[in-house]
Amino acid sequence: MACASGKGFRNRRVAVPDFSHELQIGGRVAGVDEVGRGPLAGPVTAAAVILDPTRIPEGLDDSKKLSARKREALWEEIIATAEVSIAHASVHEIEVHNILRASHLAMLRAVQGLRAPPDHLLVDGTVLPPGLNIPATPLVGGDGRSFSIAAASIVAKICRDRIMVDLAQQHPGYGWETNMGYGSKKHMTALQNLGVTPHHRRSFKPVHNML
Repeated sequence: MACASGKGFRNRRVAVPDFSHELQIGGRVAGVDEVGRGPLAGPVTAAAVILDPTRIPEGLDDSKKLSARKREALWEEIIATAEVSIAHASVHEIEVHNILRASHLAMLRAVQGLRAPPDHLLVDGTVLPPGLNIPATPLVGGDGRSFSIAAASIVAKICRDRIMVDLAQQHPGYGWETNMGYGSKKHMTALQNLGVTPHHRRSFKPVHNML
């Protein structure tokens, strides 16, 4: 059976990232992205990635659009060919500040962890982290528009996922090895039955309501 096609589908292009923003800016451009703003448990993780223009891994895209196997394969290529820095903001910092500020702290730390300051930053989102002393451009939906940000999204997600799998071994029952701390049905049931762990974000409403 053939798929139906109508006017609304003609000439529709699927958005894919490219390297045009980096080339237009010139110099050493770092893509910056974070993961983990929505979960009820665990840190927020950020990555800064400076790609080698001559060795860009094939298939870079928003980490959310990729299979786990593809993300892992790209992670290996990115680590092998690019300059990468990964950083975190802890659950305590999320509680002391707020999730947006904690995300920005993780981003700042990731940028500061690069071997040398980049010439420019491409940051996913609408708001730049306060305190940047490097020229930067916010890019809405950047992980689907810029290869460098897409690479950062993949690195940050792989790293945070591994942290949550490790924490799941220490705190079994919450399903963190599969839900990565998000409020899945299994996670919410475990909160009711097992209680709140030190890795839960107590200021988040679903957790706060359990206390």
